[in-house]
Amino acid sequence: MTSTLSEGSTATGPRLLVVEDSDEDFEAISRVLRKLGVTMPVQRCADGDECLEVLGCTSDLPLAMTPEPLPSLILLDLNLPGTDGRDVLRAIKGNSRLKSIPVTVLTTSASPRDVRACYGYGANAYVLKPVDFNLFAERLRSIAEFWLNIAVQPLAPPI
Repeated sequence: MTSTLSEGSTATGPRLLVVEDSDEDFEAISRVLRKLGVTMPVQRCADGDECLEVLGCTSDLPLAMTPEPLPSLILLDLNLPGTDGRDVLRAIKGNSRLKSIPVTVLTTSASPRDVRACYGYGANAYVLKPVDFNLFAERLRSIAEFWLNIAVQPLAPPI
Protein backbone atom coordinates (compact mmCIF):
# COMPACT_ATOMS: atom_id res chain seq x y z
CA MET A 1 0.00 0.00 0.00
CA THR A 2 1.45 3.41 -0.99
CA SER A 3 -1.04 5.58 0.86
CA THR A 4 0.78 8.50 2.43
CA LEU A 5 -0.02 11.49 4.58
CA SER A 6 1.79 14.73 3.94
CA GLU A 7 4.96 15.36 5.94
CA GLY A 8 4.43 16.44 9.50
CA SER A 9 0.77 15.49 9.50
CA THR A 10 -1.14 13.07 11.64
CA ALA A 11 -3.92 10.67 10.80
CA THR A 12 -6.35 12.46 13.13
CA GLY A 13 -8.59 15.42 12.40
CA PRO A 14 -9.80 16.69 9.04
CA ARG A 15 -7.87 15.56 5.99
CA LEU A 16 -7.99 15.59 2.23
CA LEU A 17 -7.85 12.34 0.28
CA VAL A 18 -6.45 12.57 -3.25
CA VAL A 19 -7.00 9.49 -5.41
CA GLU A 20 -4.56 10.03 -8.27
CA ASP A 21 -2.30 7.59 -10.10
CA SER A 22 -0.19 10.23 -11.86
CA ASP A 23 2.85 11.33 -9.83
CA GLU A 24 3.00 14.55 -11.86
CA ASP A 25 -0.66 15.42 -11.23
CA PHE A 26 -0.36 14.61 -7.53
CA GLU A 27 2.74 16.79 -7.24
CA ALA A 28 0.92 19.64 -9.01
CA ILE A 29 -2.05 19.27 -6.63
CA SER A 30 0.30 19.24 -3.63
CA ARG A 31 2.18 22.33 -4.86
CA VAL A 32 -1.03 24.27 -5.38
CA LEU A 33 -2.41 23.28 -1.97
CA ARG A 34 0.83 24.33 -0.26
CA LYS A 35 0.75 27.64 -2.15
CA LEU A 36 -2.85 28.16 -1.00
CA GLY A 37 -1.84 27.53 2.60
CA VAL A 38 -3.98 24.42 3.01
CA THR A 39 -2.64 22.97 6.24
CA MET A 40 -4.80 19.88 6.62
CA PRO A 41 -3.09 16.55 5.99
CA VAL A 42 -3.22 15.34 2.40
CA GLN A 43 -3.34 11.61 1.86
CA ARG A 44 -2.75 10.01 -1.52
CA CYS A 45 -4.03 6.75 -2.88
CA ALA A 46 -2.46 5.80 -6.20
CA ASP A 47 -5.26 3.49 -7.32
CA GLY A 48 -8.90 2.67 -6.69
CA ASP A 49 -8.26 -0.52 -4.73
CA GLU A 50 -6.01 1.32 -2.29
CA CYS A 51 -8.67 4.03 -1.84
CA LEU A 52 -11.35 1.48 -1.03
CA GLU A 53 -9.00 -0.18 1.46
CA VAL A 54 -8.13 3.13 3.16
CA LEU A 55 -11.82 4.01 3.45
CA GLY A 56 -12.63 0.61 4.92
CA CYS A 57 -14.77 -0.53 1.99
CA THR A 58 -12.93 -3.82 1.82
CA SER A 59 -13.85 -4.84 5.35
CA ASP A 60 -16.93 -5.09 7.49
CA LEU A 61 -15.51 -2.90 10.25
CA PRO A 62 -17.97 -0.48 11.85
CA LEU A 63 -17.11 3.22 11.47
CA ALA A 64 -15.70 3.43 15.00
CA MET A 65 -13.16 0.73 14.12
CA THR A 66 -12.06 2.16 10.78
CA PRO A 67 -8.26 2.45 11.05
CA GLU A 68 -8.07 6.07 9.83
CA PRO A 69 -10.45 9.00 10.22
CA LEU A 70 -12.62 9.70 7.22
CA PRO A 71 -11.52 12.47 4.88
CA SER A 72 -13.27 15.84 4.78
CA LEU A 73 -13.00 15.89 0.98
CA ILE A 74 -12.01 13.42 -1.71
CA LEU A 75 -10.45 14.50 -5.02
CA LEU A 76 -10.98 11.53 -7.33
CA ASP A 77 -9.40 10.83 -10.70
CA LEU A 78 -11.53 8.64 -12.98
CA ASN A 79 -8.96 6.72 -14.98
CA LEU A 80 -7.18 4.68 -12.34
CA PRO A 81 -5.41 1.33 -12.53
CA GLY A 82 -7.36 -1.55 -11.03
CA THR A 83 -10.71 -0.39 -9.72
CA ASP A 84 -11.41 2.78 -11.69
CA GLY A 85 -12.75 6.06 -10.32
CA ARG A 86 -16.31 5.36 -11.44
CA ASP A 87 -16.40 2.18 -9.37
CA VAL A 88 -14.73 3.93 -6.42
CA LEU A 89 -17.33 6.70 -6.57
CA ARG A 90 -20.14 4.16 -6.75
CA ALA A 91 -18.73 2.30 -3.72
CA ILE A 92 -18.32 5.49 -1.67
CA LYS A 93 -21.76 6.87 -2.41
CA GLY A 94 -23.35 3.44 -1.96
CA ASN A 95 -21.89 3.05 1.54
CA SER A 96 -24.03 4.48 4.34
CA ARG A 97 -21.04 5.59 6.44
CA LEU A 98 -19.14 7.17 3.53
CA LYS A 99 -21.79 8.68 1.30
CA SER A 100 -21.82 12.07 3.01
CA ILE A 101 -18.13 12.69 2.22
CA PRO A 102 -17.93 15.28 -0.57
CA VAL A 103 -16.32 13.82 -3.69
CA THR A 104 -15.01 16.07 -6.44
CA VAL A 105 -14.13 14.18 -9.60
CA LEU A 106 -10.96 15.77 -10.99
CA THR A 107 -10.28 14.30 -14.40
CA THR A 108 -9.19 14.86 -17.99
CA SER A 109 -12.33 13.16 -19.32
CA ALA A 110 -14.73 15.64 -20.89
CA SER A 111 -17.03 12.83 -22.00
CA PRO A 112 -20.70 13.76 -21.42
CA ARG A 113 -21.27 10.10 -20.63
CA ASP A 114 -18.71 10.23 -17.77
CA VAL A 115 -20.17 13.50 -16.48
CA ARG A 116 -23.70 12.06 -16.39
CA ALA A 117 -22.54 8.77 -14.87
CA CYS A 118 -20.55 10.46 -12.11
CA TYR A 119 -23.39 12.76 -11.11
CA GLY A 120 -25.69 9.75 -11.27
CA TYR A 121 -23.40 7.90 -8.84
CA GLY A 122 -23.52 10.88 -6.47
CA ALA A 123 -20.46 13.02 -7.28
CA ASN A 124 -20.64 16.41 -5.61
CA ALA A 125 -18.72 18.06 -8.47
CA TYR A 126 -17.10 17.16 -11.76
CA VAL A 127 -14.07 19.29 -12.67
CA LEU A 128 -11.86 19.01 -15.74
CA LYS A 129 -8.08 19.08 -15.27
CA PRO A 130 -6.81 21.73 -17.63
CA VAL A 131 -3.40 21.34 -19.29
CA ASP A 132 -2.43 24.91 -18.38
CA PHE A 133 -0.92 24.90 -14.87
CA ASN A 134 -2.26 28.36 -13.95
CA LEU A 135 -5.81 27.37 -14.86
CA PHE A 136 -5.33 24.07 -13.01
CA ALA A 137 -4.17 26.01 -9.94
CA GLU A 138 -7.18 28.34 -10.15
CA ARG A 139 -9.61 25.42 -10.34
CA LEU A 140 -7.98 23.74 -7.35
CA ARG A 141 -8.09 27.05 -5.46
CA SER A 142 -11.83 27.28 -6.16
CA ILE A 143 -12.43 23.69 -5.05
CA ALA A 144 -10.40 24.15 -1.85
CA GLU A 145 -12.01 27.51 -1.07
CA PHE A 146 -15.52 26.13 -1.44
CA TRP A 147 -15.18 22.72 0.21
CA LEU A 148 -12.70 23.63 2.95
CA ASN A 149 -13.72 27.21 3.80
CA ILE A 150 -17.31 27.85 2.68
CA ALA A 151 -19.29 24.60 2.74
CA VAL A 152 -20.28 23.13 6.08
CA GLN A 153 -18.81 19.64 6.18
CA PRO A 154 -21.20 16.80 7.01
CA LEU A 155 -18.67 15.07 9.27
CA ALA A 156 -17.57 18.26 11.04
CA PRO A 157 -18.64 18.84 14.63
CA PRO A 158 -21.67 21.13 14.90
CA ILE A 159 -20.93 24.82 15.36
